Amino acid sequence: MSCKVSFIGLGVMGYPMAGYISKAGHNVTVYNRTKSKAEKWIKEYKGNMALSPEEAAKDSDFVFTCVGNDNDLKEVAIGKKGIFNTIKKNAIYIDNTTASATVARELYKNAKAHGFSFLDAPVSGGQAGAEKGALTVMVGGDKKDFDKAKSVIGCYSKKLQLLGPSGSGQLAKMVNQICIAGLVQGLSEAINFGINSGLKMEDVIDVISKGAAQSWQMENRYKTMIDDKFDFGFAVDWMRKDLKIAMDEAQKNNSPLPITKIVDSYYEEIQKMGGNRWDTSSLIRRFRKK
Repeated sequence: MSCKVSFIGLGVMGYPMAGYISKAGHNVTVYNRTKSKAEKWIKEYKGNMALSPEEAAKDSDFVFTCVGNDNDLKEVAIGKKGIFNTIKKNAIYIDNTTASATVARELYKNAKAHGFSFLDAPVSGGQAGAEKGALTVMVGGDKKDFDKAKSVIGCYSKKLQLLGPSGSGQLAKMVNQICIAGLVQGLSEAINFGINSGLKMEDVIDVISKGAAQSWQMENRYKTMIDDKFDFGFAVDWMRKDLKIAMDEAQKNNSPLPITKIVDSYYEEIQKMGGNRWDTSSLIRRFRKK
């Protein structure tokens, strides 16, 4: 069944995500802070363009956001021209931003007080996953809202799951990023070790990726790491933003994150090398400086 959907935030993730919702037959209205991005989107996909978040959200059954951080999220949600000004009663607001669990819970309470629903639904899978419509979506909120929204969220995902009450999606995304940080550092050390040992790393990875060392990072990033190319996937700046969210939350729930803190400091080194927009696999550049 076709629904009226708004999508706010057409970055490297949001642009294709909104596209998959449109291709599924839904009536999509988009908004992006940089207007030219929205103009490009409506030429590529079937849909409409709004000039503000509040205009985009008006009359929609489902409203999606995918923006940069907590402050960006608050601006499009509860700002002067925000979604909350016009979103209709009984609508469901789904936020795909990677943000704090605190802001997710605030928006949930605010939404409920105004007669509509909120789901925090951060995604994993990077730009490639967004472009393939194969993201993993971690959701926090009420089951009845999840059940109503999952068919629309499913337009751009291969796996989505409700993980608990409001904020649970964001907490799960923190778990995800903590795992990735350690994996990428381990892979960087291993590839550098193998190269320095004179091994042909393509052959080594071909063997070990079929055993216990296998990971998504290994299978999808080893070639570009060997070739010293880092123009793929999730940028270092965004990873550091996500790791800070996780480390702040860890202080609240008394969870030590020694490896995460070390890897975060390594990403800071990459930034100082000019690698702000390199993808996260660029950790290997610390060992193989040009």
